[in-house]
Amino acid sequence: MIIYSGLLSEFESDIDDGVLATKLSDAVKEKMGRTTPFSEFSSWHNSLESMYIVLNNSNVPKDAGIAIEYNIPYTGKRVDMIVSGTDSEGTGSAVVIELKQWTVTESVEEKDGIIKTILGGSMNETVHPSFQAWSYVQIINDYNICVQDGLLNLRPCAYLHNYDIQENDPLTNPVYNYYMTEAPLFGARDRTELRKFIEKYIRYGDRKNVIEMIDGGRLRPSKSLQDCIVSLVTGNREFVMIDSQKVVYEEILRQATASRSDSFKRVIIVEGGPGTGKSVLAINLLAELTSDDDIVAYVTKNSAPRNVYHKKLTEGKYNLSRSVTSVKNMFKGSGSFTKSDKNDFDVLVVDESHRLMEKSGMFKNKGENQIKEIINASKLSVFFIDESQRVTLDDVGTVENIEFFAKQANARVKKMELDSQFRCDGSDGYIAWLDDLLGIRETAHFDTVDDFNYDIRLFDNPLELQRAIEEKNRKVNKSRMVAGYCWNWASDKKNDPGHWDIKIDEFDFGMSWNLGSTNTWAIDEESVNEIGCIHTCQGLEFDYVGVIIGDDMRLENGQIVTDRTKRAKTDQSLRGLAKKYPNLDEADAVADRIIRNTYRTLMTRGMKGCYIYCTDKPLQEYFKKRIERFNISTQ
Repeated sequence: MIIYSGLLSEFESDIDDGVLATKLSDAVKEKMGRTTPFSEFSSWHNSLESMYIVLNNSNVPKDAGIAIEYNIPYTGKRVDMIVSGTDSEGTGSAVVIELKQWTVTESVEEKDGIIKTILGGSMNETVHPSFQAWSYVQIINDYNICVQDGLLNLRPCAYLHNYDIQENDPLTNPVYNYYMTEAPLFGARDRTELRKFIEKYIRYGDRKNVIEMIDGGRLRPSKSLQDCIVSLVTGNREFVMIDSQKVVYEEILRQATASRSDSFKRVIIVEGGPGTGKSVLAINLLAELTSDDDIVAYVTKNSAPRNVYHKKLTEGKYNLSRSVTSVKNMFKGSGSFTKSDKNDFDVLVVDESHRLMEKSGMFKNKGENQIKEIINASKLSVFFIDESQRVTLDDVGTVENIEFFAKQANARVKKMELDSQFRCDGSDGYIAWLDDLLGIRETAHFDTVDDFNYDIRLFDNPLELQRAIEEKNRKVNKSRMVAGYCWNWASDKKNDPGHWDIKIDEFDFGMSWNLGSTNTWAIDEESVNEIGCIHTCQGLEFDYVGVIIGDDMRLENGQIVTDRTKRAKTDQSLRGLAKKYPNLDEADAVADRIIRNTYRTLMTRGMKGCYIYCTDKPLQEYFKKRIERFNISTQ
């Protein structure tokens, strides 16, 4: 989708008449259904006036094409400006321009393609303009057939029309050389150089033909993208499938094949408990379906699984290669489809579907229902789900809800199940024991497990628990501490490792929640010194997990009870409970299930072992007896 397009002569006329920004605002209202904030309107006015000066005094033909605010397919990203035509050889050509009003920057040498500038009134990290322009072109190249078939070439650049680039400027720090070579950078005194850059690639007019090829061309994943994602999965031991995973995998591939040749929508619901390999299966599907020319995305509500799996796939290949950016675009949040058209995607693979929400966006004011929008946006949608991992009031991902929206869309529904246990040392017995322990469901024969050696221990001192996890982590960086959300998360200290969010004064124990400076806490080298919560570890796994059970769970009269009043004020999991459930008993029951599910999820993150400390002394003693019984029965 393009907000504005025309010939260069029409663009110049609209600037001369002072109506271009108004036309853009009106088009946004018509095409996107929203009003334009004053800051965006002002940005258009200033940036496009600067481009007018560059183009008006150039040799760029007046019948060259101009596009403003082009929405890149399968992303929420928009290209600021495109100038199109043909090059000296008559091949379609387009210059993709990222426009910035920045005036100050700070380089960030330890991170690839990251820089600091003033955003929201203070200095914050963002991507370098050259990286941004380069990455946008890479994504278009990955899917546009006209580019892949050599019918047109895209040339990215960035123009900071208010920025006076100085000698040894942070903006041109050598750490950004790769991206500045791929997408040249122009500052306030570089109008002539920018003009020459555009003139070099736009020799003849095209009357918007190239823009139509960009906006309306047929889409498919490029061969290089297919080869990239397949190579990342192939031979990676973390993504090997066995048993029921393979059965489900082959059936999904069969359904995807059928979806290519008929008009039916299809929905596949795959149920599986903790550690049954849902994520491994999802990543394999992403690779295989992409190699079959399907437009595919891996979807989760929480960013933590997306970030971790992307890093695992590309680790060791993070060397300025195009694979990093190309593959990352295939990992999407569950709120990415509020504006999607019907069947934009061939397949959407939705991991952690139990965490899907109704509304999307930071303020939960976008869209109608994420399940409905995902089904609408894809020919085939695959939902991996475990209803016992619904851990917030906003979680609406249930089999019943998925079936309801599938029926609304006249979709063919198939339900499947993953039953092979890979986590918790392959023990269905541990899961059954844990469900019985936490009062989630009564289970029979949970204490008669044969040939099982899961390492579950209770620690009377959280410092000893911490030391045990640190010792396990020294062997392989795969052990972490987690806790129930019973301690406030100090936002102003989120990057201060010396601040203790979680304190247990009796033992002089203190640790911080995971710091805000990373989005891959689960696999970062130093994060063993921090504690994760349900929101940063769900959907992920470790070798050993250390769990601190807080005051929201305790023992009363021989029974485990929960107390929602002990949850941290910074926790959003139960926000709006009283409004949604005015009946107190019903509200307590809903909160009780969420708290129990939270600890079940935390206590099933360990592949080899789970170490526990309870802040409630009676609960600690109760757990000790149950663990002793479990360990006896499994020896």
